Amino acid sequence: MTAKEKGLALATAPGGTWVQTERATHEKWAKLIGSHPKAAALMHVIVGNMGRHNALVASVPNLQRMMGCSRNTVLRAISVLREQNWIEVRQLGGVGTTNAYIVNDRVAWTGKRDGIRYSLFSAAVLVSDDEQPDRAEIGTQPPLERVPSLYPGERQLPAGPGLPPPSQGFFAGMEPDLPATEQPEPDPAMREELSELVSGLGDKLRAPASDDATDI
Repeated sequence: MTAKEKGLALATAPGGTWVQTERATHEKWAKLIGSHPKAAALMHVIVGNMGRHNALVASVPNLQRMMGCSRNTVLRAISVLREQNWIEVRQLGGVGTTNAYIVNDRVAWTGKRDGIRYSLFSAAVLVSDDEQPDRAEIGTQPPLERVPSLYPGERQLPAGPGLPPPSQGFFAGMEPDLPATEQPEPDPAMREELSELVSGLGDKLRAPASDDATDI
C-alpha cells in the first residue's frame, strides 16, 4: 500500500524517482534483512521517501502506517538502524515523536551560541492528514498569499503601476537642489527696456539696405 493510499503525503517531495546505492550496500542490506527484517524494511521506507539531501522528517505514527506494524516494532527498528550506523536520528523539539532521519551523511552542527549548538539541513517531510487539526478542511483552503523570492543571481524587474510618491514634505534645510520648473517674474523696468531693444532691432532689420550699410 502506497503512502497516498494510507492518507500520507510528502510535504516536500524528493528529487527524482530513483536513488543510487552501491553493490556493497546491498550485501549489507541483505544481511540486515536476515537479522532484523523490520529494520531493513524501515530502511527501505526512509530511503524511498528521503529528500535530495538524504534526510526524512516523519513521526513514529506515520512510520507505523507506512510499515503496517506496531509502535514498539518501529522504535526497535529505529534503534537497530541507529546502532548499526545506517541512519542518524535527530529529535525535533523537546517532546514528541517526530524525528529527522539522516542517511549516509552526518549532520553538520554550527558553533555554540548561548551554550546551544544548532544544525540546519534539508529534508523531505512526511505528514499524515489525520494528524492535522484542520483535517476536515484539507484541500478546500484558499491559496496562500504569494511572497516572491529572489535567488542568487536574480534581479527584480519592476512591473505594474507602482506606488504613489511619498506625501511627506522635505525637512528644513534638506530640500533637493534641483533646477527650478518656473522662471521668476522679471522686473517691470527691465521688461520695458528689453521690449524697446527688441523693437529697435526689428525696425533696423526692416529698413531698406543702403550702399554702405554700417548701422547694424
